[in-house]
Amino acid sequence: MIQLDIRPTRKDSYYHKKIDYFIFEKFSNTNIYINEIIKWGSLVALTIHNNLTVFIMRYSKILPEQYISSTAVVCTEICKFAISLILHIIFRVRELGSIKKYNLKMLVNELFGKESDALKTLVPACLYLVQNNLQYYSMTKLDPATFRISSQIKHVIIAVFTVVILKRRIYNHQWVSIFLLVFGIILVQFSKGDKTTSSLSSQDALINKSLGLLSVFITCLSSGFAGVYFEKMLKKTKVSPWARNVQLSLFSVIPGYIIGCLILDGKEIREKGFFSGYSRWTIYSIMCQTLTGFIVVIVIKYADNILKSFANSISIILGCIAQYFIFGFDITFTFIVGCFIVLYSSYLYGKPVKQKRYKYGLIENNKENMEELKV
Repeated sequence: MIQLDIRPTRKDSYYHKKIDYFIFEKFSNTNIYINEIIKWGSLVALTIHNNLTVFIMRYSKILPEQYISSTAVVCTEICKFAISLILHIIFRVRELGSIKKYNLKMLVNELFGKESDALKTLVPACLYLVQNNLQYYSMTKLDPATFRISSQIKHVIIAVFTVVILKRRIYNHQWVSIFLLVFGIILVQFSKGDKTTSSLSSQDALINKSLGLLSVFITCLSSGFAGVYFEKMLKKTKVSPWARNVQLSLFSVIPGYIIGCLILDGKEIREKGFFSGYSRWTIYSIMCQTLTGFIVVIVIKYADNILKSFANSISIILGCIAQYFIFGFDITFTFIVGCFIVLYSSYLYGKPVKQKRYKYGLIENNKENMEELKV
């Protein structure tokens, strides 16, 4: 009886690995395209949304009847908590295929179990709480353009924290683009402000601007560290972004209500009421702040903090142009020059880095696969 040897030869093994690699590469490219669409779509949404948020916050804080900022922050975090919780449950039920397979015990375990690292979110939650309260304070002292422009110092802070915390390499041309961005933003800042700020006396305007800039600087420190820390948590864990948002919101509501509403503004709230001074513009501001949290989570998940910062910078230019028509903002020659520098720095940062290639792929992404194909 004749027996045939049907064991795969070394050559067959090579071609099988080669075919498997190209199938893997095809599906990987599809996922890459989808991620790119989500990344740039979220950045565009963030650019548009940031302008709306700043203008609405500014207008709500210059109305005659003022609301208490700490109450607005707490309301924002409650909205974030409720929406994030609903979205988390919806996506988990879809994954399991039936709502009967999902119960309260699983939900609590996913949000606060050992593998959730819930306590680690206390750090960014408290920092974001500080940031949100100081934003409302800054908007009472600075016009929207000055507020947005001064906030760009956070680019350098984020870049430093990115290197220190995430151990991510920032190339030379990216460092140049970051400092060009800051220089362009400084040029844009030389303006007279809007009608509200220019109507103040020189001494009052100087005090307001100093207090506003100090609060902006503290905001940049807190948001810069919190953003990079949160990015590390999102990209190095299996916990969903919506679960992280639930944790962030919950850990922001509790200290926000105790420290902000009961201790700092407790007397005023007891006298006037929790919702004193609220108008439709206050509601719009809370809605915008709520939506900001979700857009930022998507941007951090699919892009990074520095790309988010550049999207903010481009939105500043668009915002200043809109402010010229709405609040009577003065556009000068230095403003125009600064705009061009900001746009060029954005292009420079996004310039692709040259990478060495194997015959079938990149060294960084496919090194192990290519070593197998070389057998």
